[in-house]
Formats: sequence, C-alpha cells, structure tokens
Amino acid sequence: MRGPGPTPRSSRARVRGATIAAFVALAPLLPAAAVAVGTLKVDAALPYVCTLPSGPQPATVRIAAAFPERVAPGEEIRPADVTTTVELPAAAVADLTALKAATVRAESRLAVGVAQNEQRAEATWSGTAQPVDVPADGPLVLTTTGDVPTLTTDTAGDLTLSAEGLALDLAPSAAEATPTVPASLSVSCVPGQAPENRTPFATVPVGAGTGEPGTPPASPSAPSAPPPSSAPSSLPSSSAGRTVPVRPGTADGRDHAPKGPRIGRQVDKGPKAADENTPGTPAARPAAPPCVTEKPTSHSLSAYITGYSNVRKLNGANVIPVSCVLIEQGDPVFDPRPDGSFHLLTPSTGNLSYQGRKQTPPFKATFLTFGFAPATATMILEQTGPLTVDSDVLLAFPDNLSDTYVRARLVLRVLDVRINGTRLDVGPSCRTEKSLTSPEPDPAKYPGDHLVLLGKGQLINGTDATGYLLTGGGPLTGEVTIPAFKGCGAGGENLDRLLTASISGPGNYIKQIQGQTCAVEVPTEGQCTEDLQPYVVPKPER
Repeated sequence: MRGPGPTPRSSRARVRGATIAAFVALAPLLPAAAVAVGTLKVDAALPYVCTLPSGPQPATVRIAAAFPERVAPGEEIRPADVTTTVELPAAAVADLTALKAATVRAESRLAVGVAQNEQRAEATWSGTAQPVDVPADGPLVLTTTGDVPTLTTDTAGDLTLSAEGLALDLAPSAAEATPTVPASLSVSCVPGQAPENRTPFATVPVGAGTGEPGTPPASPSAPSAPPPSSAPSSLPSSSAGRTVPVRPGTADGRDHAPKGPRIGRQVDKGPKAADENTPGTPAARPAAPPCVTEKPTSHSLSAYITGYSNVRKLNGANVIPVSCVLIEQGDPVFDPRPDGSFHLLTPSTGNLSYQGRKQTPPFKATFLTFGFAPATATMILEQTGPLTVDSDVLLAFPDNLSDTYVRARLVLRVLDVRINGTRLDVGPSCRTEKSLTSPEPDPAKYPGDHLVLLGKGQLINGTDATGYLLTGGGPLTGEVTIPAFKGCGAGGENLDRLLTASISGPGNYIKQIQGQTCAVEVPTEGQCTEDLQPYVVPKPER
C-alpha cells in the first residue's frame, strides 16, 4: 500500500519516495580516483539535475569513498569513509530563504548500481548531515555521511559502481523570533547524463583483476585504477537490462541469490520479539502470516493490512484478517499545475501474498441470514488483476495534503457455508461473477470493475503526520458493491441465487488499516523483523 518510512514510534513521518522527480540534463562527467597502497580512494564529481520548488536546477554531487585495492571472490567489500556532497545552486538558497529558514539539515539516499560481467544489482547509500547555516547567497553545500551496505561476489572480474538517482530530505529550521518553517522539503536529483553515456565512479578488481575471469593478476607496477584524467571503462552493454536478485533474507534462512554481486544488509534490522519471561521488555509482536519479499529491489516495501467490511444486506460487519501486501514503489513525478500549485505523484504497484498466491488468508464471517438463520461462511479475497497505489501530495507549505488511492481487482470466493450448524455444500468454484466494484473518481483513466480505497494524510509543520501515508500506514476507506455469485453448488444444486440474494448489493463500507511498511533493502530500526518482514501488525478499526 518504496523506502524507509518512520518507525512505529516516530513522532515525525518521513515519506520515502515523496521526493521531487527531475529532468535529465547532459553535462560532462568528472571522475577522479587516487590509489594508495592496498586502498582504492575515490573522489568523483558528477553532474546532476535537482528539482526544487523553483524548478529543475543543475547541481554537482561529489562521492568520496575508500575500497580495497583488490579482493578475492567471496571476500566482503566494505566501503569506508563514505561521504556524499551535494552542491545546490543559488536557486536552492532562494527557496530556503523564502521559507524563512536559518539552518538546514540533510538526509540523503543515493542509488548505486553494482555490475560485474553480465550481472547487476542495486544498493542504497544513506547518509545524514549536521545542520548548516543557510547562506545569504551563492550555492548551498551539504555533506552527508553514514554506513553503507557491503558488497560480495563469488566470481572474478571487475566490480563497477555507478551513481544513479539521489533523494534529499531537507529539514529547515527557523531563526529565533521568526515564524516556523515547513517540517521538511524533499528534493529529487537525477544524473545529468543519459544511462548509455555514464561511466562508473569506482572499479574494484575481483580475483584476476583484468575484468576477465581466469586471467592472471596485473603486475604490481601496473596501476589498479585509472588516473584522475581518464574515465573508467564503460559498463558492459549487455548488463543494462538485467537485475540480479540480492539475498532475499527469507524466513528459512537460505540464500536463493544466483552467482554475482550481492548487497549486504544494513545493521538496523528492527526489534526482536520480546521474551515474555523477561521483566520490563516490550510486548511481543502479534502473530502474523509470513510476508517475505523473495527478490527484493531498492523499491521493495512490504506491509500488513487488516480491517472491517460491512455487508449491508446482512446488517453486520466481518473482519478481513491480517494480510500481507508486497509493494514496488515507483519513481515520483513532480507535477506543477496551471493554478500554481505543486503536486508530487508517486505511482506504485503491489500484490497480496499468502502461501504463494495473490489473496488474503481464509477468514470466517458469521451473520443472521434473512434476519433469523445464523450462517457462517469461510471466504477469501482473491486478486485477479493489478493492484495499484497512486499517491498525490499537494506541496502547500506549511500544510501538505496527501491523497492516496488504492485500486485492486478482487473477487470474493466462498469456500464453506454452514446454516444453523448444517453444512451447505457450495462446491469449489463459488465466487462473485466479477470484481468487487467501487465508485471510481476518474473512470476514463481507470476503467473496468475494481475496488477503490482512499487514504488521506496531512503533514503540518511542527506537528505529527496524521491520517494515511504509504510508508507510515494508516486508514483506507471506501464503499464497494458485491456482485452476484456464480459457480455455487454441488451435486446438481444451484446456490447462486441464494448467495446473491443474501450478500450481493451496493453500499458496503470498508475500512482497512495498513501498518508501517518494511523497506526491505534498506530497513530502518522499528520497520522490519530480523528476517525482513514487516514488524508492525495493525489491529482492525471500525
């Protein structure tokens, strides 16, 4: 329902992916590398384009890090002394000055492409910076530091690292005796060169060191990296469209990743379940079905949902059980409107996940059929088409408003029915004849039958975020029409009309509660369990 969000007990929600998309601008690449004995030191200045409230602006991103000069296959590569420095133009200063900001603190998330031979993976380098004064004019320079994931590969050949998208979260602070400023400003930056023209900012020889497995190592006198005046060799063209799944951290503890570069996990894995016999420990995490992302990417999120759905004809509500949703958060798009407003649009996709199927776990509902006969049914919601999540954040400082629409094609399957304790055989194929249907606010763009849920959020300067945000979770509500049933009955008995008369119809209110997401590839404390499943298990609310 992509990226690190607030911890369950955080007082301030941060929306990963709620950044401003940028436009590509071509500029020269300016890498520089220096070699020390046993260490490869990299200092690369790269052209970027960052989109600010004033519009897209050119910027320079400088990446500094130290790597082993050479490693053996299977040996861990641990980047050291990593800093990301962003030099924003004077327009950024003007934007912050207009917000009455005296100082600004930055957090950065740099996507790093890792390639070797025909394989490719992606890591995220996160960093934070101490507050710096907003200058009166001129550029704004922000330098962030932080731990980054380790790298491992089982094969010989040059391992190359390339800079991809960069997200900045800026937290401005006002001077004393001035009005408060917005709680945060999200900026998205993209490389200033087209993908086919980019070169790696670092190359680490693995094993043979020449880029070809099985060849002898280079002589000690030969340089292991290009001098500052020359650019590293280009990435293999055949690697452009391939992605290597990194270690998925599945519940069984096995590594399903194929040979090639692998990204190590961040140190923060989330809380452990408490020992109920240890005094003073927090309550244990509630039981929940498995929610494992088998082949995670840097955009992978997972979350639990649960809630209530009314059945208007039966004058009652049933609990939809805790269910797993696996999400791939899309890239944000900055959308200035003719009325002068600024919107941030983030499309995402997802799937329900239960025992390898796109559905909820089975759940039971009990009602008085026709007002007098107690009936119990076992049902599931089965996904039969795309599940999309479209977030629209109105950037109207200091009051940012978020509307998130979740659309899904779901049919309701009935597995078992008992009337006053007597089993009514509905057969194996009893289901609604089409998807559950909701009123659609934009039918031209989203045709067809599907469920629509809306989550509304608000972020006001100086206060906690309220309502629904994708990464922080919250309530999603909607109204649904339950279609007629088909395929119900066994032994020649047709029960379609009975179930349709009992259940089908419009005006059925739904309230779902989504928990805090787990950013699978870059887990933040409080978001994920040790085996990288969502830590927060929400409770249903009426």
